[in-house]
Amino acid sequence: MGRLRSVVPHLFDLRAPGQRVIESLVPALQIVIAASAAYAFARYGLDHPVPLIAVTVTISTLGFARDARPIRVLETAIGIVIGIALSEALLLTVGQGVWQLALVLLVTLVVARALSPSNAFAVAAGVQAILVMLLPAPPGGPFVRSIDGIVGGIVALLVTALVPRDSRRFTRRDARALFASLTDALGSLVVALDKADQPAAEHALERLRSTQPIIDNWAASVDSGVAIARISPFLYRRRPDLQAQARVLRGMDLATRNLRVIARRIDFLVRDDVPRPVIGSIMASLTTSVELLGQSLDDPLLADTVRVGLVAVAERLRPDTVVKGAPVTDSVVILMMRPLLVDLLMAADFPAEKARALLPEV
Repeated sequence: MGRLRSVVPHLFDLRAPGQRVIESLVPALQIVIAASAAYAFARYGLDHPVPLIAVTVTISTLGFARDARPIRVLETAIGIVIGIALSEALLLTVGQGVWQLALVLLVTLVVARALSPSNAFAVAAGVQAILVMLLPAPPGGPFVRSIDGIVGGIVALLVTALVPRDSRRFTRRDARALFASLTDALGSLVVALDKADQPAAEHALERLRSTQPIIDNWAASVDSGVAIARISPFLYRRRPDLQAQARVLRGMDLATRNLRVIARRIDFLVRDDVPRPVIGSIMASLTTSVELLGQSLDDPLLADTVRVGLVAVAERLRPDTVVKGAPVTDSVVILMMRPLLVDLLMAADFPAEKARALLPEV
């Protein structure tokens, strides 16, 4: 049983399905409202007997993707409608049949790939093309289904603004995950420097290498939230909070990249079994500031404390900080911390030029 759990652990993670369901409730409600509204408008407003395309376009356009930006919804809707119109034009030209189906599908997929890098987008356009080719033509003449596609796209955009997906839950979770990883990695680097502990350095490097997916998810959630807040009257007041997260994210993305390089250097240094408590002390101060910076997302009053702490660290980032007679490689680590400190100060809403000016001359 234990071996089976290790092979397919997701089957035994009872929390994962519940978490997925909870996170999908709002997108599911959004899709249901959009599909119902598109169907009702096309069926009773335009008198289209079976507005299947209107419904499927809303579902394909909205979906459950984390990226729910209006521009993505618009681009997807336009691409799918182009695919539908192209399929209807080819249907009128070449008719129905096996080779006609293959031709229309191929042309639709090629055009879809040219319009968007998204694999899901091309698949959605291909599905719509197949529906056009296989289903009987609806009453009303050519391009009725293209009109239904336009209806579905417009409704999807309206629902994006009027029944918005609030991405704050995702952004907060991603931010907490990133700062937890960074705090853990920095703490391990402190141990590695204080005790010349190579396993601790390796652990830090491993944690830092695993942070990029977290950063990417956080960026997608923040970008989506900011874009939706621009058009949604219900989320407009949350723009300052999301923009603050975007600023922290930009700084922490750069800081994490620099920290990975520093961690690789430290992993190499500590193999000589020589403790480096001076550098470890500076790293410990950075750890405290990073931890407080993460907490400042929920408590903005901590931002001043973060800036004060980072300014104090800046004064120590001189090559002569290390013990006299220490290898040059130790001074290199100090120098490598300087751009890291600038990135952290920028994340703490400190102007970049002023942050660089704080660094002592080398």
